[in-house]
Amino acid sequence: MSKEMITRGETSLGIEFGSTRIKAVLISDAGALLASGNYDWENTLCDGLWTYSQQEILTGLRSAYAALKADVRTKYGLTLTAVGAIGISAMMHGYLAFDKDDRLLVPFRTWRNTNTEKAAALLTKELDFNIPLRWSVAHLEQAILNGEPHVPEIAHLNTLAGYVHYLLTGKQVLGVGDASGMFPIDSDAIDYDAEKLAKFDALHEKDGFPWTLREILPQVLPAGAPAGTLTADGARLLDPDGDLAAGCPLCPPEGDAGTGMTATNSVAARTGNISAGTSVFAMLVLEHPLSKVYPEIDMVTTPDGKPVAMVHCNNCTSDIDAWIRLFDEVLRAFGSNVPKRDLYDRFYAYAMRGAADCDGVTSYNLLAGEPLLGLSTGAPMMFRASDSKFNFANVARSLVFSSFAALKVGMEILTQKEHVRIDTLLGHGGLFKTEKVAQSLIASALGIPVSVLPSASEGGAWGIAILAQFMRLRKPEEALGDYLNRKVFSQIDLRTETPVRADASGFAAYFDRYMKGLAAEGALTRD
Repeated sequence: MSKEMITRGETSLGIEFGSTRIKAVLISDAGALLASGNYDWENTLCDGLWTYSQQEILTGLRSAYAALKADVRTKYGLTLTAVGAIGISAMMHGYLAFDKDDRLLVPFRTWRNTNTEKAAALLTKELDFNIPLRWSVAHLEQAILNGEPHVPEIAHLNTLAGYVHYLLTGKQVLGVGDASGMFPIDSDAIDYDAEKLAKFDALHEKDGFPWTLREILPQVLPAGAPAGTLTADGARLLDPDGDLAAGCPLCPPEGDAGTGMTATNSVAARTGNISAGTSVFAMLVLEHPLSKVYPEIDMVTTPDGKPVAMVHCNNCTSDIDAWIRLFDEVLRAFGSNVPKRDLYDRFYAYAMRGAADCDGVTSYNLLAGEPLLGLSTGAPMMFRASDSKFNFANVARSLVFSSFAALKVGMEILTQKEHVRIDTLLGHGGLFKTEKVAQSLIASALGIPVSVLPSASEGGAWGIAILAQFMRLRKPEEALGDYLNRKVFSQIDLRTETPVRADASGFAAYFDRYMKGLAAEGALTRD
């Protein structure tokens, strides 16, 4: 059956550029995973800014697709020549600025950079809207404040997903969810907020730039809208072997927030999700607007434009990954070769054996700066009481707690100050790969049931494939939430963990120590 689906092109292809991995998945019209391919990559620090090279973006795109194509050949004995629809997703925000000849003016500045503090503060005040440090308009404003000579040459700005989509289709368009991480969105108009665009332009009228902000931003499209077709050049870029046919439709490119909402069926009011990988963020679809602007809370949208409160933390699993590498090195030094997946599973299993409050062991996973905590730079740190049991279980549990401790700060604003109601949170991403552990501990820490879907570890690549499928298969005028409930999630069983009182009390004690110890972290990283 799967072989026939692939032959007839009854499939959707999703490609997502994550922080450490580019993943391509091919799914059936029922949403089942048919094949996948990966490419591992990592950001680099260049001249003080986090970036991925333009060449590696292209290499990663081709390599992930080639791995998927090889998987199709291995599983089904077929050469992949056509798909029904394609979707591109990537890390949101950041800064990709091009001139009129499509020349990249400065290296890609990713969401991870925190050098935009002055710009973000200025724009938050001028626009009366929280503009986080990682947003595209904050990067643009900082370049203006710095007097960078490339600014007058800008012909268009884009996100990573929008850039790759442009390479494949020639269309300068962006899904509304990803666009909401570039500049504030008017959810009624499904477009950039016109009043705030005018305020930005007025702010820089004296600078005499040969562009307005709207002119250089991508066109905004809602989920389900056609967003171009795969050109001949795009097909050759994706598949240099020449087997993939041009002409396939593409859905609007989306950010990892939007694909996370889709992958967890969290696009309706009172639904929410947590995406936990290199970074961690929680998104709650709102019933009502927030009462005021909070610097800790980002306002973005679902892929179909509904307002979403987002708590974003730059750091999540990177410090756990570093400790796993250390454990692997130690084991190899003694001649033991344990598969990496087994190391992770054992690590998480021992986290559940630790003392409820980690017995005084406290970790800070701050590899990068964490604006939500007021830290512009990061340095992983761990401390313990002199009488703590410094064992594997307590260390493991403290590292897991650390991966979402900063998230707790923003979630308390929404649930306690704004009284945002949420029925359940859906978890996805690498932190949820080991069954129940992080899911259970996060539920206890936040006091909200956390559910995980069987597809949770596929994350955004599966989500953007579903958005491509939605564009191709939805009924006329069918809403995204209705489509997800009818077509995708009706037969999927959730795995739900509810808060455990002992774990909740243990995390509360841990969190109290964590917040008190932030002063030491700040002193360590202060210039």
